[in-house]
Amino acid sequence: MRLILLGPPGAGKGTQASGIVEKYSIPHISTGDIFRKNIKEGTELGNKAKDYMDKGLLVPDDLVVAIVKDRLTEDDCKEGFLLDGFPRTVAQADALDNELKNLDCKLDRALNIQVEKEELVERITGRRICKDCGATYHIKYNPPKADGICDKCGGELYQRKDDTVDTVTKRIEVYFNQTSPLIDYYTKKNILTNIDGEQSIDDVFEDIVKALGSEK
Repeated sequence: MRLILLGPPGAGKGTQASGIVEKYSIPHISTGDIFRKNIKEGTELGNKAKDYMDKGLLVPDDLVVAIVKDRLTEDDCKEGFLLDGFPRTVAQADALDNELKNLDCKLDRALNIQVEKEELVERITGRRICKDCGATYHIKYNPPKADGICDKCGGELYQRKDDTVDTVTKRIEVYFNQTSPLIDYYTKKNILTNIDGEQSIDDVFEDIVKALGSEK
């Protein structure tokens, strides 16, 4: 099963991706995670990506396409994959289509998680992450038992630099201006399913499973 997960920052794509890859036994390919790993390691790619990400801007197509193309050729992607955070532009979608043709395969479905802008800002600015184990919390919706301390490992919680109100607002604007055309793109290909992302986490996942019921 070859899937794309669409949705603005804060829509809950990461949470739903975890459920999808577990249920369908496919690898989760998150360009955001790949870039953050490279930034942490101080690679050339990471340094280039950091300049854009810190400003809430999209990383240029050539950088993104290069890492995704390389990732899709790995053995664990032969039976399928879940792309999260890519493509973000129509140009990237075209590049992905061309690469999949070269690999003699095609996408099965694009899932679009929908959440209103105001809700997105509240979700993202309230997000806190553990420095040690990476567990995610929210000061309103999923607070830790002790303020600033991870329930799982006792690590310190922090707010990502790009989770401030100004940067989040910019990221959301960039998404709707540059990424939302993908909704039309995949609708025309008859593989898009819209998912109400303002439901509970379990209800969102249930709708995703229903949408994928006919896929192989």
